[in-house]
Amino acid sequence: MNKLTKVGCSALCGSLAAISAANAGDLTVTGGADMTFFSHGGETTGNPIGMASAVTFAGSGELENGWTFKLTIAEGDGVAYSASNVDIVMGGLGSFNINQGNSGNGIVVYDNVLPTAWEEAHGAGLSGGVKTVVGIGTSNNIAYRTPKVLGTEVQVAYAFDVGTTDTADKSTSASSNNTGRGYDATIKINPSLGTEILSGLNIYGGASTVEVWDNANVENDKYEGVGAITYALGPVELGAMWSGMYDGVESGTGSYHSYKNHGFGVAFNVNDDLSVSYGEYQSRKAGYTNSNVQATNDSSRVVEVTSWQAAYTMGGASFRMADVKADNVLFSAGDNQNATIVSMSLAF
Repeated sequence: MNKLTKVGCSALCGSLAAISAANAGDLTVTGGADMTFFSHGGETTGNPIGMASAVTFAGSGELENGWTFKLTIAEGDGVAYSASNVDIVMGGLGSFNINQGNSGNGIVVYDNVLPTAWEEAHGAGLSGGVKTVVGIGTSNNIAYRTPKVLGTEVQVAYAFDVGTTDTADKSTSASSNNTGRGYDATIKINPSLGTEILSGLNIYGGASTVEVWDNANVENDKYEGVGAITYALGPVELGAMWSGMYDGVESGTGSYHSYKNHGFGVAFNVNDDLSVSYGEYQSRKAGYTNSNVQATNDSSRVVEVTSWQAAYTMGGASFRMADVKADNVLFSAGDNQNATIVSMSLAF
């Protein structure tokens, strides 16, 4: 990690006499590169070697009353701007976060908290097209997080117009879709009750609603919900999660408007450097706009992804491997695929 420190300085103009040392802050730069080899069994892949890089700038400071603030700017692959957010921590009053859609607020944070050695079962390179909750997390939003009390932390997040992101200062923006305002609420509970046996237990929950405006079609507001539980004891961690999505589209016939998801995972830390895991994630189409033509034995309604993974860390380098199998990819019956992904990650 490279660290740049802003120091006090004097201005030549008397109206800008000095910048107080109390206003001095830190700017840190972190980043990394990830190189992968992707073997897609039975598929034509072309060049299997890939690479991605990312750099994050973080500036922090402290106010005279003890409150702290932090600006984070993320740049994705190819030095392309990704998103930024400002976090203001108000001591015992909790914290506010103003976010340009980096998926750091709302229920998207808990879309999949299952234990894993590397990535989610569907996140190592072969997603299968499973559904995950999003809420307002990828839109411009503002969130308030309560201070942790008895192991419980609550966050409420609000987006003025779901679908907008990266709005510049002194300006406004609007999405081109039919979505309006969005509201998310999440809770995380660590009910340890002062005992060591329960210190590794975490319970997650969240809900989201997004307003929809479409006078030409029969569409309702969107709703999403998620719940999960994880438990770590020694080198073993277990977890299970459930989520549901309703997109509000009731117009037309022959289309699904709801999805039910569930998954589980188990991870084992062999030692401080080596870990292995197994995970499953499943998405099932649910609600149908015309029940009279719904096929009761339609196997394409379910996408399931399973993954074995291993990771080894050596200083700033990590070596990971995932073996992934996906059934009914993109809800297409019989489209079963498998892939093996090898990754080397370097962090600075």
